[in-house]
Formats: sequence, C-alpha cells, structure tokens
Amino acid sequence: MRSHSCYMLAYECFKATDDRKLDTESCVKIVLRNKNLGLDQYRFLLQTMVNSGLGEETYGPRNVLAGREETPTLMEAHEEMDEIMFGTLDNLFSKTDVSPSDIDILVVDVSLFSPSPSLTARIVNRYRMRDNIKSFSLSGMGCSASMVAIDLVQNLFKSYKNAFAVVVSSETIGPHWYCGKENSMMLSNCLFRSGGCSVLLTNKPCLKHKALMKLKHSVRTNIGSNDEAYGCCIQIEDQQGYNGFLLTRNLTKAAAKAFTMNLKVLVPKILPIRELIRFAVISICKTNNKTAKPSLNLKTGIQHFCIHPGGRAVIDGLGKSLGLNEYDMEPARMALHRFGNTSAGGLWYVLGYMEAKKRLKKDDKILMISLGAGFMCNNCVWEVMKDLGNGNVWEHCMDRYPIPRKNTINPFADKYSWINDERLNFVRMDLSNIILS
Repeated sequence: MRSHSCYMLAYECFKATDDRKLDTESCVKIVLRNKNLGLDQYRFLLQTMVNSGLGEETYGPRNVLAGREETPTLMEAHEEMDEIMFGTLDNLFSKTDVSPSDIDILVVDVSLFSPSPSLTARIVNRYRMRDNIKSFSLSGMGCSASMVAIDLVQNLFKSYKNAFAVVVSSETIGPHWYCGKENSMMLSNCLFRSGGCSVLLTNKPCLKHKALMKLKHSVRTNIGSNDEAYGCCIQIEDQQGYNGFLLTRNLTKAAAKAFTMNLKVLVPKILPIRELIRFAVISICKTNNKTAKPSLNLKTGIQHFCIHPGGRAVIDGLGKSLGLNEYDMEPARMALHRFGNTSAGGLWYVLGYMEAKKRLKKDDKILMISLGAGFMCNNCVWEVMKDLGNGNVWEHCMDRYPIPRKNTINPFADKYSWINDERLNFVRMDLSNIILS
C-alpha cells in the first residue's frame, strides 16, 4: 500500500544582499526616472507607498536599481531567477543532506517568466538531476501558485511512493516593472519585491520523525468562469504600450467570493463537530433576524493563520472576515514590512516568522491562505510535527520585530508629504528638481 502522506522536511527563503535594498531614497529615484508621471501621479504614489505597509529593507531587482527598468534583458531575467532558485536550493540540499540526485519530483512556479528551456530544465541542468525526474513548470497563477504546486505534489505522491519532491516558488520582478502612468497599474511597483522559497517534501514513512509538518488538507477554488473575476487582476498593455498588471475595483469582490467558496469546502474538514453543530443551531435560531450573522470560530480547529502578505488591505480584509486579532495577523504584517509582497513566495516568509518567534508547537494546525490571478483562492492546512524554533531567514532581524503598527508608517509620509500642498497645482516646473533638492 502506497503512502499518501505529504511531509515537509525543510524550506529555505531567499534573502538578497544589502545592495538590493529599496529604501525611501532608492524608491524616489526610481519614481523620478519615469518622465510619464505628473503631479497627480506623484501624489497617488506617495499615498500608496505611505499606506503600503512596506518598510525600508525590502529588496528590488538589480536592473531596476541600476536604472534599466525600461530595457530589461533576457539575461537579467535569468540572473534574477538564478540568484533566488540556486541560492535557496543550495542551502536546502546542504542543510538536509538530501542530494539533488535523490529528487523524484520538481515543481517550479514563476508566473511571469516562462523561458525555453524551462526553469525546471535549468535546475535539472545545474544540479545534474536524474533523467527520469518528473518536472513541472507552472506559470500565470500569481500569488497563489505555491499552494497549487503543493497540491500538485500531494496528488503525485499518490502515484509515486517513497519519493522526494522540491517546490520552488518565486517571481521575476525586473522584466515586469511598470513604466507607464496608470494608477491602477502602478500599484504593483509599490508592493511587489524580490523573494522566493524552496521547499523539500516527501511521502517516505521512514522520514516522518524528521518532518517539520504534515499536509492535512488542500482546497483549490477557481472562479475564472466569471468575467469580472477573470479580469480583476490581469496583465495588459496600457494606451502608451507599457506592459503592466491591472488591478481593478472588482478585485475585492472576487477575492471575497473565492475565499468564501473555498472555506465552505475546507471548514468541515478542519473544525471539530461541536463547533459545526453550534454554528448550525445558531444559524437556525437566527434565521428570522437579518441583522445578526452567526460566524464560525476557526480557532477551535486552527492555531495559526498564515495569510499571504499581499498588502495591508489584503491582510486587514482577511483578518476582519476571519475574526482574527493583532497577534494572529502579526506574522503577515511583519513579513510585508520586512520583505514586501514576494508573490508566490510570500507565505513562506510568514511561516518563517512564526517559526522564528517559536510560536509553532507540536500538533498545532496552520491555515495557509493565498489569493491569485485567475481568479483563485488556494488554501491548505499543515500539522506541526514537533516544536519549531529555527531563526531561518528572520534570524538577522528577529530582535527588532514585531514593530508596533504605528511605527510601520513608511518614511515617505515625513519626507514628501509637502507634495500634497494644493498650491503646487499652480506651479509649472520640473518636479524632480524640487524633490531631489
């Protein structure tokens, strides 16, 4: 009988070098290079950056920092991916003593970069992996792609026993930096940063004692058949011909719908019977009371909530809908502040924060929540196999976190708030000279 279990043996998040940090001054220089922007666009960017929830130590791609965002090259895209993929995989193999030749399944999810040969082929070539390895390259699924990859591995484990699998989750930021002036397309520049993660999984029963976690449930929901949902987060060209990601007002509606549909399937699997009965009884009693809406207490079955750090609004919205407190949302807020929205890799920085803070205890359940283009909601539940406390990618800065929420306001607010002065509406001059002076 083949084992259908899926164990996580290790994960390794990427931390770039300090020369790639995007602090306030670096961001200002990048913004000012865009000669398509006017005063209204500068004001919009100021407000967005102030409210983003990002700190001073997130990482950007090298070509953007060097001023080549309008002329990205294929070589630079590969270099960005190589640094993330090979950096995390080298550490993963070194720490686990698992050889690249032991890997049976390889899944890479990078939504916006699909070269030929594939990124999986690039990894196979670099590490001289076996010729019978089962490799999969996933693209176009945005921030929720990592959960799709995990679900894929779980299903493949049903066919392949005693196997090792590696999932690499990341995104290429450099080649997709938006250089136009549409507000709804400039949002991605303010939120997305460089990052990624590699995860080692197995279904070998003999390695159960070495596992960090066990995958208990995985539920995927795709509402792309709805036109509004399909188009709420979409890659397009603006009227000037600049490529970028359009985020429409329908995004919130689509996210809520997909998330609700996903929970309807997942909740009965993760909550104790007594909580489901309580909810059913209260729902029946309040049928005639339209103002009272009964809610499920997810904390009766879940101890930790790993929310995708997509942005302050995403974290706040999910936290409110789930009835979470500041302690529950702290890992997502701090991951956003320190590393930004790293797309599919973002959840693993949140998980790393939980582990570094020694929150994860044996038998705890973790709900991972991800939303992505399509529109999709992909969630899963992990069971912690032993007490965890590795400092991982957070080790260098854990003593500074958590940062009080009042202190997470971006320095743009202090340095450039004068740009909102209405008197500037009547001034015609080179704005870049004012801001840089």
